[in-house]
Amino acid sequence: MQMTSSENYISRRSPVLSRRGMVASSQPLASLIGLQVLQEGGNAADAAVAMAAALNVTQPGSTGLGGDCFCLYYQAQKKQVFALNGSGRSPAAFTLERLRKEGLAAALPPEHSYCVTVPGAPAAWEDLSERFGSLSLADQLAPAIKLAEEGFPVAPLTSLLWQKDAGLLRRRKHGEELLIRGRGPRAGEVFRNPTLAASLGALAREGKRAFYEGSIAERIVAAVKDEGGLLSREDLAAHSSEWVEPLSIPYHRGVRVYECPPNSAGLAALLALNIARYLEIGSYSEDNPQKLHLLIEAMRAAFAAAGKTIADPHWSPVPVEQLLSAAYARDCARKIRAAAHSAIHPDRRRAGIGPAGDDTVYFSVMDAERNGCSFINSNFIGFGSGIVPEGCGFTLQNRGYGFSLDPKHPNCAAPGKRPYHTIIPGLLTAEADNRLVAVFGVMGGMMQPQGHLQLVSALMDDGLDPQAALDRGRFQIKGGAPDGKLLLEDAVPDTVAAGLKNAGHDIEIVRGSNRLTFGMGQVIYLDPGGVLWGGSDPRSDGCALGLP
Repeated sequence: MQMTSSENYISRRSPVLSRRGMVASSQPLASLIGLQVLQEGGNAADAAVAMAAALNVTQPGSTGLGGDCFCLYYQAQKKQVFALNGSGRSPAAFTLERLRKEGLAAALPPEHSYCVTVPGAPAAWEDLSERFGSLSLADQLAPAIKLAEEGFPVAPLTSLLWQKDAGLLRRRKHGEELLIRGRGPRAGEVFRNPTLAASLGALAREGKRAFYEGSIAERIVAAVKDEGGLLSREDLAAHSSEWVEPLSIPYHRGVRVYECPPNSAGLAALLALNIARYLEIGSYSEDNPQKLHLLIEAMRAAFAAAGKTIADPHWSPVPVEQLLSAAYARDCARKIRAAAHSAIHPDRRRAGIGPAGDDTVYFSVMDAERNGCSFINSNFIGFGSGIVPEGCGFTLQNRGYGFSLDPKHPNCAAPGKRPYHTIIPGLLTAEADNRLVAVFGVMGGMMQPQGHLQLVSALMDDGLDPQAALDRGRFQIKGGAPDGKLLLEDAVPDTVAAGLKNAGHDIEIVRGSNRLTFGMGQVIYLDPGGVLWGGSDPRSDGCALGLP
């Protein structure tokens, strides 16, 4: 009998509690691999690399070697947060002039081969391992290699998304490497990926050079060239990750919120949280429509500012200090309050970068020493470009779609430039002693800053445990546009939805499997008594697991 899964998403679960270490991801097999690494003596960095690779195996329509990643790492010994920018740059031949000549000046289709940028994930995995890991890269990748070789049963929601995007793979040369007889695998069907196992094996033996200078690089360039794209061997060889200074702001209940800086959209999350802080969100009850209204308006104001300014800072300086200042947040809060209960839509300028919801993987790790890793890895939109390098078992991302084609915009397309990036990991520390409080994230395009805002508010303003915070119904400003339509999950109380409609919000209620648009989050919270509390999003196939 073929098993089927309900799309009603009505189940609820308790938080997972443990003491010696914890992992949380969108795929149980990846969570189990991370936990095993911790159990065998690895630390948070070791488990993170192992999980990133495992998720490439189990969720190739969201993440992989052909994508980018960002990481926030808390080193317990120094009580310090480090940020790793693992995003790649555009090809040297990727110019606005070329796009204009080819009739692409108005818009670049998301599946176009010109959208392929240099994948940053493989280099970042090794860089994180070298700086903070205690195991070799080969040891970290071994579980994922085995999983790819032997196969795994595909989880229900992963299957749903895989089948939805199978058409793109059928249109691409070598796309069959990620299909079963021309289709996405069904729930419970075992999928094997021997070519991905070979790619991971090369990375384990030779390190990132295998990807950026060796045989994998050669196959990547050939695949992109076959589709008319621009990526070259020189573009790949020139790639490097970047350790950057994280951004942070104080928030309620004595915590500090950390995000990665631009070109990451972490700035959008911090902008919204800073405004929410001065709107005194914590003074409202959970069922008060005004509370959600103020969060929504804070997010709209944040998107308005972020959409104008976020870009590769090596090309266009971003006024981070000004935007995250108390004066700026107070001014935004004052304007929102002055509008009373009306939706103010502070800026009509488009800020959206692609869809929201069901792409990307985010996962959290804390180890026994209380090192913490907040990690996110993505192909961007589903399988990205859908381009599969022959014999490699992964697709190449389409992050170039994140560039603006407005020559006056700081995020305008240019060669050797990193685009506006939607993927963002989050982390909390205590203001008083800088101890680690939580690692958290919500994946899914422009939903991510919105997810961070709602999750941090649920944890800190309302004191919810991680699982309850993730279970709570969410809102989404569609496309990340300041004046975008407001999507509400059907779990949001009817009285709250009615109040928001009366305030002038254009509302659409989202149900069933369409709730994937609200993203999938993971949280690990460390309480003052040293107990780890974990939660995993009910909208995903995943789970949190802990060591007693």
